[in-house]
Amino acid sequence: MSSTEFEAGDLDEVTLTDDEAALMRGLCAEAVEAIGNADLGTQATMTTVELLGCRLPERLVAALVTFRCVGSPGGALLVRNVPVDDRLPTTPTDGYLPDWRAAGIATAAQLMVMSHLGNIIGYADEKRGRVVQDVAPIAGAEHQQENSGSAYLELHTENGFHPFKPDFLSLLCLRPDHDRSGQTLTGAATRVRSRLSESCVAVLRQPLFRIQFSSSFAQLGSTGYSEPVAVLSGPADDLELTADFHAMEPMTRTARHALDELDAVLTASLTSVALDVGSLLVVDNWRAVHGRTGFTARYDGTDRWLRRCFAVADLRRSRAVRAAGSRVFAPLTAILADRSPVQSPAPLSGGTGSTISA
Repeated sequence: MSSTEFEAGDLDEVTLTDDEAALMRGLCAEAVEAIGNADLGTQATMTTVELLGCRLPERLVAALVTFRCVGSPGGALLVRNVPVDDRLPTTPTDGYLPDWRAAGIATAAQLMVMSHLGNIIGYADEKRGRVVQDVAPIAGAEHQQENSGSAYLELHTENGFHPFKPDFLSLLCLRPDHDRSGQTLTGAATRVRSRLSESCVAVLRQPLFRIQFSSSFAQLGSTGYSEPVAVLSGPADDLELTADFHAMEPMTRTARHALDELDAVLTASLTSVALDVGSLLVVDNWRAVHGRTGFTARYDGTDRWLRRCFAVADLRRSRAVRAAGSRVFAPLTAILADRSPVQSPAPLSGGTGSTISA
């Protein structure tokens, strides 16, 4: 797909004034100094971040708190003019910035913003357990449906297969792609509810779908799937959405038709935004899916570079799967070890004993 297939839609936006950005930059510098060489994924570091985050511009804090508690029709909030480092290193060609302090201002800014949305977390399986992750194209991975690719990235709920998926995620742009063609896409169920048939909604509310684990979460050489989930949940006027149009497998023929209808309706009404330096997009991972149009990568150190961060509303719920004082979840295989083995889904059933392929 190309970016011309999507039209820019309305997003809730906050643009920091120069004075607000300067205030935030000063707080970020304080955070970098206070954290020093400490591990970002610890409770002690997060306490430092949260205390400094209390001093962010009041207008920004108000927008973040409102988004956390009330949400928005589009399921996303865009913050512009977020301070980033004056001198950035080259875009990491392997998807890993060796030392977060090389982008310390940007890192602290993203952490402080996310601290108003919940408790910041990371996953041991993903990006070496980092709580702020680098999203950049990697040569040879152009067509992978993961953050290392540069082809069209299908709409998805972030880590929708995981028993502790993020409640919120953020993407902070440090460097756009050369052609400014990479568009971040979001789609919220509430906005398309009226365009879905009643029969489709009824099917999507049933646990008739499984999501395949992404490669970093699966055991080496194996394939795992989530427990059956419903795509739609929650009240009719504020729908919650869990979907992955690449990795989600319907369990019946009717479920396949319903998912296809949702895909078509969502794709026709997406919001797109070209993230530029200092643009931070926050996505409500319960209300909206997100994706990205394709772009051309050069692999020369100047490619598109985003940083990603997750937060959950209730950290206590995951205390059994984190080491004491850590914000990083244990490997998924360890989390599932005490549960029934997760099997590959049965073939799609048409309801009359026949089977079809996905």
